[in-house]
Amino acid sequence: MKIKTILFGLLFLLLGTAGFAQTTTPAIDTASSNQTLQFLQGDGVYESGMMTFLGGLKASIWTHFDLFIGDAQALAAIFMIIFFAIKSYEMMVGDKRMEIMPLLRPFGLAMVIIWWSAFTQVVAYPTDLVESQTNQMFESEQANVNALRLNRASLMLAMANSLITFQAQADVAEKESDTWYGQAWDSVTSTIKEGISTVISPLLELKNRLTVGMQLLFTQLLELLGIWILRISVYIIFMIQIIYSSILVILGPFSVAASILPAFRDSFSTWIARFVSVNLYSGIAYLIMYLCALMQEYAMQSEISRYQVLVGANGTAADLQKLAWFAGNGILSFGEVICVFLIGAICMFTVPSISTWIISTSGISSATSSAARGAATVVTVARRAAGSFI
Repeated sequence: MKIKTILFGLLFLLLGTAGFAQTTTPAIDTASSNQTLQFLQGDGVYESGMMTFLGGLKASIWTHFDLFIGDAQALAAIFMIIFFAIKSYEMMVGDKRMEIMPLLRPFGLAMVIIWWSAFTQVVAYPTDLVESQTNQMFESEQANVNALRLNRASLMLAMANSLITFQAQADVAEKESDTWYGQAWDSVTSTIKEGISTVISPLLELKNRLTVGMQLLFTQLLELLGIWILRISVYIIFMIQIIYSSILVILGPFSVAASILPAFRDSFSTWIARFVSVNLYSGIAYLIMYLCALMQEYAMQSEISRYQVLVGANGTAADLQKLAWFAGNGILSFGEVICVFLIGAICMFTVPSISTWIISTSGISSATSSAARGAATVVTVARRAAGSFI
């Protein structure tokens, strides 16, 4: 009688506990997972807030174009006096004839300094058109990439949950085959067995969730490192463009004033070539980002199709054999997206060289190469620090 009482008490205890335990993986809230991904990694491959900030920074710095206009005008007046004195002396001694057009050139340059804001906007207008067109191409393709990125993240999370659930079920089956309650019992004992399985399964699932969670964490760290290397390279190119163009706009009037003298006649044309070349950075950068977005779209579609094979289109029909092979790789990613991010970062540093193919300049390439080498050194140090942390 005591044995029966203890047996039924244990049965009711297990059944009561089983009522609170969960044996199935909860459904994934897509909207919540997308918000979490956007919170952790940003609202896109390139954060819209940072890109907007860079555009506003350029516009705000260019408003200080008149910082040295007065000094440049005074310098231009002095150089005009020197220029006219030289020309007058040459004509008085008979070395030169009276020519009107060369004498009008200093007045034209002085008018450029006076109307400096309008002049820079006219010179930058063609490059602004290039930037606008390439930016539209990039934005249209980037919207598709961001949608695929969210879909891929949801499938990756579904794959991790499926892997956790099936590993827990496999551990339960192993324990049931090795323990005393795996023998053929009567109906009451079978009920106890089900209760024990129901209690143990969530515990084993929690243990496996820790194991799979570490793999998922390592995968997310690799992807976050790749995407931030890409973002840093993009931000560096745009910052270089902002710094160089701002310096050219603010200090450009001195080049115009110096070109009045015959010894520095080419300084104005050199300034125009450098200014146009630097302003092409953003247009070329958006074009490269568009091409990289095409690569990212292909890589994400490729990985999404593979994740769908692993967990099914809706995340419910998992292929256990392929899922087990995939889990043995150590990371829960196929690596295509990470490689594409790194390739895009490398391609971004070719922007200054490409701009010199269109407008040949001197000095810009060497200065940009030095900045790029410094940026590459910073990225290398950051990657090594992240590797040592991992």
